[in-house]
Amino acid sequence: MNIDFLRRLLLFVVLLLAQALVLNHIHLFGYATPLLYVYFIISFNRNHPKSGILVWSFLLGLSVDVFSNTPGVATGAMTMVALLQPYVLELFIQRDSDEDLQPAIFSLGFSRYLYYSTLLTLIYCLLFFTLETFNFFNWKQWTLSVGGSTLLSVILILVVDNLRKNR
Repeated sequence: MNIDFLRRLLLFVVLLLAQALVLNHIHLFGYATPLLYVYFIISFNRNHPKSGILVWSFLLGLSVDVFSNTPGVATGAMTMVALLQPYVLELFIQRDSDEDLQPAIFSLGFSRYLYYSTLLTLIYCLLFFTLETFNFFNWKQWTLSVGGSTLLSVILILVVDNLRKNR
């Protein structure tokens, strides 16, 4: 087995368990729920095959849906963000950077990584909460959920990426 596959599988399991057992039960002020599993998509290398990113993200979204009782919501949002991830990453890296670039705070720099992770997390939260509510009658709650969850998720993503720095 490839060591990268095993690392990816370990990250998959850890993020799934953290989300299902701990983070799904946190609802800050009744609106903000940290969605840490988005970090899984953010952490894909530059040269990783797009089909691989889509399959991994679909499976993680499906697993989160099973444990969170959100039928298809996380799966759809994760798959869409996985489709956009390679193109969004190209916006934040230099043209002459390594083909095997791992997006992280130490490789992109703090500000670029912050913008990169915030953009992907915001897109995910927009899709997730739009699919979950499926209407805009209560747009204040939707806005607070998207904004609060994005903020909490980005803070957790920065913490986790900083902890993983010594890979």
